[in-house]
Amino acid sequence: MSRKFQCKAVPSTWIEKYARRLDCGPYMSGAIEARELLRQLSARKDHLQDLTKGGISGIINAGRITRLWVEDAEHGFPFLSSTDILQADLSNISHIAKSVARQNNQLLIKDKWTLITRSGTIGRMAYARSDMDGMACTEDVLRVIPNKEKVKPGYVYSYLSTKFGVPLITSGTYGSIITHLEPQHIADLPVPRLGAVEDQAHELVQGSADLRVEAAELLKTAGKIANEQFGFPENLALSHRVFSCAVASSTQVLQRLEATFHDAVAQESDRLLAGVPHKDELSTLGISISETGRLKQVFVDEEYGAPFLTSGEIFRLRYEPTRFLSYRLLPDESEWATQEGDLLLARSGQVGGIIGRGVWADRRFAGGCVSVDVLRLGAQNSAILPGYLYAYLFLTDVGYRQLIRTAAGSSIPHLSAPDILRLQIPRCDNKIEEQINELVWNAGHKRAEAQEKEDEARTLVERTIEEGGR
Repeated sequence: MSRKFQCKAVPSTWIEKYARRLDCGPYMSGAIEARELLRQLSARKDHLQDLTKGGISGIINAGRITRLWVEDAEHGFPFLSSTDILQADLSNISHIAKSVARQNNQLLIKDKWTLITRSGTIGRMAYARSDMDGMACTEDVLRVIPNKEKVKPGYVYSYLSTKFGVPLITSGTYGSIITHLEPQHIADLPVPRLGAVEDQAHELVQGSADLRVEAAELLKTAGKIANEQFGFPENLALSHRVFSCAVASSTQVLQRLEATFHDAVAQESDRLLAGVPHKDELSTLGISISETGRLKQVFVDEEYGAPFLTSGEIFRLRYEPTRFLSYRLLPDESEWATQEGDLLLARSGQVGGIIGRGVWADRRFAGGCVSVDVLRLGAQNSAILPGYLYAYLFLTDVGYRQLIRTAAGSSIPHLSAPDILRLQIPRCDNKIEEQINELVWNAGHKRAEAQEKEDEARTLVERTIEEGGR
């Protein structure tokens, strides 16, 4: 349902069908129109609970849990929030104690499940990939467990995420301030049976999930190779959470006074870099750092504007801009347009959050505009390969620590372009840098292709329903 103001005449029969509900959600979302179209469809229709494992018990609300966090992965499970299930990178999420999972056997998820946010912003979905298997997931996400003997898991996801499925899901929400969704609200949701189309949709969705897993593995390999070349550890300590005491030379203190710039972990990253024989300062490599600046943000319909992404949106699994900046008010493209191969750096936020994290701009990002809270690093025509630079800055912990230590500000820390340009970049054999660069580019291609496959599956299901199930 659009956020724009809407006015709609609703027949009294609709109100009677919805048990005389007087909130606007079911009537404005398109749910009733979707039900009417599905009712007229000649294809057989099953209720969602008829296609889940164990009936309605196959649609799970895990229930409230105690949040007990651990820092060592050996003692915990990666914990997915309702935001995390929509993220492309799951390598930096928090861990919840295994003892919590033992108290609630519904906390852990498995691959091929459909995950649906059930609180706050309801109806956002993800298809559980193999790299999510065995992770813990918040109670704010419903788990839909398909009965594989009755339906293909990928079809369940592709149908529920269509323009027919989403309105039907969101129409069942309740609550005035923080809306919620329960299993019984979607248990009777009609699912049309489309024969061979279900198999095609499943193959596309599963292929999309596999590509995303492959992309994550490629990036992991790129970071591992970079670490091995310089003898860097995979992880340094979490300095922003652990008390430490360190001594810094007076010459260093004259440049920066913040404790985080001189703490023991920052100094350890300096020591590791000092052991690298060949380093270049970023400013000498011909890297362009673009700061969008505070553009006049006038949002228009898609055909009249450039896609606009915030620092939170660039990390999402799917590239789906919802706002578009007016072309008429934008400066020259060179000042704002993202290119494939750019490095997008979140420059502000809380330390330990997204600040200092980066995204590789694959072909989906080309021509888009990022907010003032994102720095664009362009290395396509520089003296360093962009994929290699990405791997060092964002896939090694030493690179991340060098970035994050320069954050300035007390309430909302931020990174500045001059500080980033002063960073020392370790260099290795050209062939190794080319190998790492190729891994990163390939990962970007796979992520873009994954979204294309998922979109194709959704379009296939929607078109088949609109054509009467043929």
